Amino acid sequence: MLAMAYSTYLTLIVPAVITFFVTVGSTKFVIDYLFGAGIVAEDHNKARPVTLPSSGGLAVAFGIIVGALTYAFGGSFDFFSPVLSISNLLAVSLSIVLIAGIGFLDDINVKAQRVRQTGGYLDRKQGLKKWQKPLLTLVGALPLMAINAGVSMVNVPFLGPVEFGLMYPLLILPLAVIFVSNAFNLLGGFDGLQPGMALVASAGFMAYFFLFGSSVGVAAYTGALLSVLLFAALLAFMPFNKFPAKIIPGDSFTYAIGAILVAIMVMGNAESFGVIIFFPWIIEFFLHLRRRFDVRDLGIRQKDGTLKAPYGKKTYSLAHFVMNTGRLTEKEVTIRLCVIELAFVVLALFLKANGLL
Repeated sequence: MLAMAYSTYLTLIVPAVITFFVTVGSTKFVIDYLFGAGIVAEDHNKARPVTLPSSGGLAVAFGIIVGALTYAFGGSFDFFSPVLSISNLLAVSLSIVLIAGIGFLDDINVKAQRVRQTGGYLDRKQGLKKWQKPLLTLVGALPLMAINAGVSMVNVPFLGPVEFGLMYPLLILPLAVIFVSNAFNLLGGFDGLQPGMALVASAGFMAYFFLFGSSVGVAAYTGALLSVLLFAALLAFMPFNKFPAKIIPGDSFTYAIGAILVAIMVMGNAESFGVIIFFPWIIEFFLHLRRRFDVRDLGIRQKDGTLKAPYGKKTYSLAHFVMNTGRLTEKEVTIRLCVIELAFVVLALFLKANGLL
């Protein structure tokens, strides 16, 4: 039985490898294309503002979709017996396309003159209005709602199984997509931060499905496939966004990653585990809420290259908290925030291993 399970998981390798190389190639393409098209944003953490191509999430989303379609192709043409539902996989792919497209609409709103952005600094990127973002990201939930994705019986941490019935696909699922995609968008602005934290989260989901998948069944394989594809795409994209970045992820990245994380949790029946992993972004949401989301996460660059928290000792972001722990460079801020996410991944695995999730 164990040997059969591992041989089944081997079918993840080919889609993951294809996702990696497609993401590398498409990232190189979009860097040149977006810069030439004038779809840019400014990196304000450097000694002088650096203009970089934005919307790198297009490459990541494309790589994941190609990987998912690779699995669908192999199953449809009998190269192997598909474990998961191909129609469900296509619904997830459509969800990624829709929400990445919405993020791209946000990214392409670039002005010839600088405009005031959140936190009071000037940038060329204006983006969608605050009320438009959650409303439009609801579109990304429609394919998952249409297939009635997930199971309405959810194991709520410390409460046990709770039956939500029709509330799950019609209310909880769309609200999850809206919240996760927009909350993931809140914590950023540092080279390598968003793909780095997402990389840690996807590795956490991979560990969860491989270690505890036998208790979930087929849903574990679905979650494993999506998390492996996400991990491969992020691993390919990371060299282009690590310090010093060659491309900015953009809202097409944050919205798409949010949608994929929700799909992993829902399709893999891992909602309670996912909530723990997503806790840094939940904290970020409430910290931003204290200033009604008019928050500048970016630090004030000092002469020695370190970053100073923009509001002194007042904390309106996890980035502010980290910057107040010492004289840190941009790279060090990114690493420490990724370590915070890793701590929550370890906590979630510990709780699951001890039967608390």
